[in-house]
Amino acid sequence: MNKIYRLGLYEKATPSNISWEERLQSAASAGFDYMELSIDETDEREERLNWTVAQRKDIVRAMNNAGLRLESMCLSGHRKWSLGSSDPEIRSRGLNIMHKALLLAVDLGLRTIQLAGYDVYYEKSTNQTKAWFLENLLKSVDMASQVGVCLGFETMETPFMDTVEKAMRYINYVNSPYLGVYPDIGNLTNASFLYNKSVADDILSGNGHIFAAHLKETKIGKYRDLRFGEGTTDYEGALSALIPQGVRRYVCEMWCHDAPDWRINIANASLFARTKIEKQMKLFLNENRKTLVTK
Repeated sequence: MNKIYRLGLYEKATPSNISWEERLQSAASAGFDYMELSIDETDEREERLNWTVAQRKDIVRAMNNAGLRLESMCLSGHRKWSLGSSDPEIRSRGLNIMHKALLLAVDLGLRTIQLAGYDVYYEKSTNQTKAWFLENLLKSVDMASQVGVCLGFETMETPFMDTVEKAMRYINYVNSPYLGVYPDIGNLTNASFLYNKSVADDILSGNGHIFAAHLKETKIGKYRDLRFGEGTTDYEGALSALIPQGVRRYVCEMWCHDAPDWRINIANASLFARTKIEKQMKLFLNENRKTLVTK
C-alpha cells in the first residue's frame, strides 16, 4: 500500500466484456491501487444491485486473486431514478436503489459511495423537486449511517450542484459524518469559468468534509471523453487545496468505449495522475517541514 495516498481507476476505463479478475489485474498492472465500481442508469449495471450471494462471493474471489480491490462505488443511476423526481414511483425506485447499493457496498467491502449531485436530471428542477431531494437525502444518510458507509456528493455539470460550495449547503443542513463531498475536479474547473471563482477556493469551502476526488479531463463545454492532458482541468489548483486537507484518495475517471489501446490509456492516466499528485504532495510536505523548522 502507498502510505501517502491511494489512486483508484474508474471501472468504465476498461472494456465491458472482460472478466472482473482481468479488469482488476489490468488496473493493478497499470499502477492503480484500487478500482471504483459503476452503478449507472443502464439496465446491465443496475442489475448488479441484485447480484446473488454467490455472485458477490465471485467478485470478492476475483479481488483476492487479482490482488486489487473494489473500494468505492460511483452511483450515477440516480440520474434516471432521481431522489427529487416529481413522480413518486421514480422517487421510490431511487430510494430502493440507494438501499440496495448500500447492501452491495457492505458485501463487497466498499467504503464510499459517490452520489450524483442532481435533484432531477430528465425533468425541470423546481423548489418542490429540491424539497423531495432533501427529504430522500435524509433517508439515504440514515440508511448509510446504519451500515457505516459514507456518501459523498459528486459535483456535476448542472447548476444544482456544480460546486463544492453548493454541496456544502446540504452537508451542513444534514450534519452527519456519513455525508460529505466527493468532487469531480474537471467539473469544478468548468464551473470556475462560469462563476469566476478558483477551483482551490471552492474546494476550501468543503474543508474537513471531502472524502476523495475524481480526477477527470475537461475543457469548457466538454465534460467527458478527453484523455488526460488534452483539456484544461486545474489539477494544480485542486490538489493544492485537497492535499493540505488530508484528502488521500483519488480516482482517474475516464471511459474506454472498448478502444483497442485501453491498456495503454490507463497506464498513461496512472502516470499522469501520480505525477500531478506527487508534485503537490512534495510541495506540501516541504512547506510543512519549513514551518516546523521556523517554529
